[in-house]
Amino acid sequence: MKVIFLGTPDFSAVVLNEIVSSHHQVVGVVCQPDKPSGRGNKVLPCPAKIKAQQLNIPVYQFNKIRIDGVQTLKNLNADIMVTAAYGQILSQEIIDICPYKIINVHGSLLPKYRGASPIQQAIIDGMTETGITIMKTEAGVDTGDMLLSESVKIDDEDTYGTLSEKLSLVGAKLCVKALDLIENKNANFLPQNNELATYTKMLKKEDTIINFNSDSKNIINLVRGLNPNPVAYFTLNGESFKVFCAKQLQYSGNEKNGTILKADCKNGLVIKTADGAVEIIEMTAPNSKRMLAKSYLNGKKIPVGSVCNE
Repeated sequence: MKVIFLGTPDFSAVVLNEIVSSHHQVVGVVCQPDKPSGRGNKVLPCPAKIKAQQLNIPVYQFNKIRIDGVQTLKNLNADIMVTAAYGQILSQEIIDICPYKIINVHGSLLPKYRGASPIQQAIIDGMTETGITIMKTEAGVDTGDMLLSESVKIDDEDTYGTLSEKLSLVGAKLCVKALDLIENKNANFLPQNNELATYTKMLKKEDTIINFNSDSKNIINLVRGLNPNPVAYFTLNGESFKVFCAKQLQYSGNEKNGTILKADCKNGLVIKTADGAVEIIEMTAPNSKRMLAKSYLNGKKIPVGSVCNE
């Protein structure tokens, strides 16, 4: 079948590559507009765009696909569209462009974790299992009928980055299988049980601040679920410290939650929590690159007894 592919991050690029490796033909790739990123705020292409260019597939980027993209998509004369972490809501007009409509590669076992951040939220919630669902796109938020699904274990060490990579490999293979089923008219879509639905949201800055009034395990899950982006953080003396890795420590003192208990290159950076303490293993300090906290403390000082997020 002739496929229009819509996706943006690394997750999408893996799925795109698998479709291209099959007998299906990708006639166009749609991704989000290039945006500034990184410390230098350079405007860089997204992973799906890079992959499409490597494969010599035309790339289209729309600020608002519902307004700017309709005619372009129609002109591609595709049989079906595939979305995988594209990042924009599609109108019914776009859904109806192709004869076989649109299927979506979603990073959860629907109807659990519908919405914009299913992979991150599963880790943040401390889940031990998630998965991939191939579903039919409709006007609602991930409410369409399901075609295929496969579960994936969440390991204790998994971050958003590592889990997303595992899910993308599963999603890529399921997507091609789904395209084959649809092409051969063997697809059996089943409705979701809406009573079991849960939802995730687009993560904002206020969702990424570490609450030291929480238990240590919840803090560690937040850090894992936001690594490598958008990254959990705390503030100290008005400056932000991004946290990429942390571990739980036993502690029974009565200091205020968020108090710096230790801060040196031998013991590391240890912060009081509701049920003990966490050690910050890897972080980015102000005007610094990502590094081990102990390495940072080898040349910088953080006052013991100071309190985070005040």
